[in-house]
Amino acid sequence: MTAEQLVIVQDAHLGAAPPDVDQAMMAFLDQVPSLGDALLVNGDLFDFWFAYRRAIPRKGFLVAAELARLARKIPVMMTGGNHDRWGDSFWDRDAGIRFSNGSLPFQVGNRSGLAIHGDGIAEQHWGGRMIHRITRHPISAFLFRSVPPDLGFRLVDRMSTRLADSTRDHAILDRAAQSQAAWAEQRLAGDSALQLLVMGHTHRPALHQLPSGAIYVNPGAWMDGYRYAVATEAGVELRQWV
Repeated sequence: MTAEQLVIVQDAHLGAAPPDVDQAMMAFLDQVPSLGDALLVNGDLFDFWFAYRRAIPRKGFLVAAELARLARKIPVMMTGGNHDRWGDSFWDRDAGIRFSNGSLPFQVGNRSGLAIHGDGIAEQHWGGRMIHRITRHPISAFLFRSVPPDLGFRLVDRMSTRLADSTRDHAILDRAAQSQAAWAEQRLAGDSALQLLVMGHTHRPALHQLPSGAIYVNPGAWMDGYRYAVATEAGVELRQWV
């Protein structure tokens, strides 16, 4: 997918965030075509999402429908995060959204980009690294799919905070953000063809430009002040929805 002005949003954790976060996201999606010509949702849009063969989470229905409507107007692509990477074929087949549960390449003008949610890279606790491995293992999805949807979603409501490191210690969060930035800059330095790397997960906004002109951006979390970013061939701008 090639865009000239790419809107990037992530880490909304809809379904667990206050209702006004969901309402703001709906209003934001309605206005995306006036902000850019394509949308990237880079993981953890939902606090939990699992697409069964014949069922999807009720909590996420309105936003999923709005995304599908938007995808009929402009290109929409999405990566799965550690809370919502189990999209199966729903997003591609039913919603018309390009989806990856890992990394997702894209193009902004002549700038080659890559979107990665970022879990498993800058975790500061062993628990976060373990959960990362569990959520990515195909056996985990297979086993969860065998649980009836009503029971499965009820279990997740009780366990959702364990899908990631839930610490609120600012020092730990700062270290995670710094570790992610260092990883991103190393990745960009080692791949001269890659000019834009988008990451999330830490909930900390960041914008670093390397001497080569390559850019690492973390727009920050939508749930923390309605943060997003807009990328063009010329560069990236961090923004807040008001």
